[in-house]
Amino acid sequence: MSDEEKNSAKEKAKKQIPLRLSASLYAELMQWAEDDFRSVNGQIEYLLTECVKHRKKKNGGDDN
Repeated sequence: MSDEEKNSAKEKAKKQIPLRLSASLYAELMQWAEDDFRSVNGQIEYLLTECVKHRKKKNGGDDN
């Protein structure tokens, strides 16, 4: 496996993290996920990805 393939595999690997949410926030996310035909986990991942993209765009691509 080339270094490029290894890096690509690392980027696609999922990191598991514990997440605590209030019951009301979870219920809102669950409804939103259902509306978008996603799992709650998929919805959270989608929303976080969009927020990171927005932040990078707002900061001109600067990660800091």
